[in-house]
Amino acid sequence: MIAYFDCYSGISGDMILGALIDAGLDPDDLLSELSRLEQGGLEHFDLAVSKVLRKGIGGTHVEVITAEAHQERDREHSHDHHHGHDHEHDHDTLFRNLSAIEKLLDGSGLDAEVRETSRAIFRRLAEAEALVHGIPVDRVHFHEVGAIDTVVDVVGAVAGLRIMGVERVFASPIHVGTGLVRCAHGTLPVPAPATAELLRNVPVYATGVRGELATPTGAAIITTLAESFGPIPEISIERIGYGAGRHDFEIPNLLRVLIGKTMQHYSTEDGDAACDLVTVECNIDDMNPEFYEHVMDLLLKRGALDAFVTPVLMKKGRPGHLITVLTPRAALDIVTTTLFEETTTLGVRIQEVSRRTAQREWINVSTEYGVARVKVARFGDRLVNVAPEYEDCRKLAKEYGVPLKAVYDEVKALARE
Repeated sequence: MIAYFDCYSGISGDMILGALIDAGLDPDDLLSELSRLEQGGLEHFDLAVSKVLRKGIGGTHVEVITAEAHQERDREHSHDHHHGHDHEHDHDTLFRNLSAIEKLLDGSGLDAEVRETSRAIFRRLAEAEALVHGIPVDRVHFHEVGAIDTVVDVVGAVAGLRIMGVERVFASPIHVGTGLVRCAHGTLPVPAPATAELLRNVPVYATGVRGELATPTGAAIITTLAESFGPIPEISIERIGYGAGRHDFEIPNLLRVLIGKTMQHYSTEDGDAACDLVTVECNIDDMNPEFYEHVMDLLLKRGALDAFVTPVLMKKGRPGHLITVLTPRAALDIVTTTLFEETTTLGVRIQEVSRRTAQREWINVSTEYGVARVKVARFGDRLVNVAPEYEDCRKLAKEYGVPLKAVYDEVKALARE
């Protein structure tokens, strides 16, 4: 599944959550995942989800409710929850630095992928703030990020996309707004300095709408997750959602998300994939093997559908490795560039391929231990595979002190019912 965020009215953390819920994300599933943050010491919170209208278009607004919610609404940096308005921070209770955020994440029960992606977003934001203020990253005090609602926004965006089975994210150019915004550092131009830094090398525009449309946390999330910014990619749309900002502008204050499958995930009746794919291969016998994990991660983040390493025996009996990458032709240039820049290869082989794929979807299965995600595959009318998410099963087994295989088997059996 892919998600395309249409940022015609900017982007903020709460708008991302609203868009995902509006597109079908179950708020209870999201809250169940987010509650793991409390294991890391985050104060108890709840989500208030409401349907609203913005210029006649329906959307979903999400607000984080805490014991101090009424005070936090007046927080200093309007970025993520007021979307174009001013608010004050209680500096004594809400300031957090990157180290505190990372400690919170490490102590939580979040899935490793969600935890590390969230960490990357916070680090990206910290680096932008550090550059703007001319201080080291470890001395940055987040004015808005220390607040509970912004922590929830960041982690919720990452967890929500994962719950929905979204594997790739794309976005439109970002509408940033115009005018001035008040924050802890005074009255600043829109986009705010940290937002502008986060949007470096990203296409942005303004149409005269006065207000802060793109916020630092929204910018940090989308620039960390999105592979590219431009027109809507080739997609068969299955879900559409609108996440609402709090206030009205002359345009609908909504973030739209389109979720669906790229055409390469669809098959003809006999299962032949209707897509344009290539494999890229190279042999390597002189690179530090510790680098392979880094290279594989980069390839997958930059558009490859699959990447793997196979041990091979090279000429003169030298042990080596064969890197194989399956990629859409549209990502061929970035894939080959990555191989040349990140490995010691001096050449690559490229071949056109076709493939047959089962139709895949993620479902949530409720067990006596809790909820676990399962990837279900169908070929034609037949159910051909059921694969419980390992990390979900492992967490449940650890929480309840039961064998992992018992949880795994129960989840798998329930998914087949």
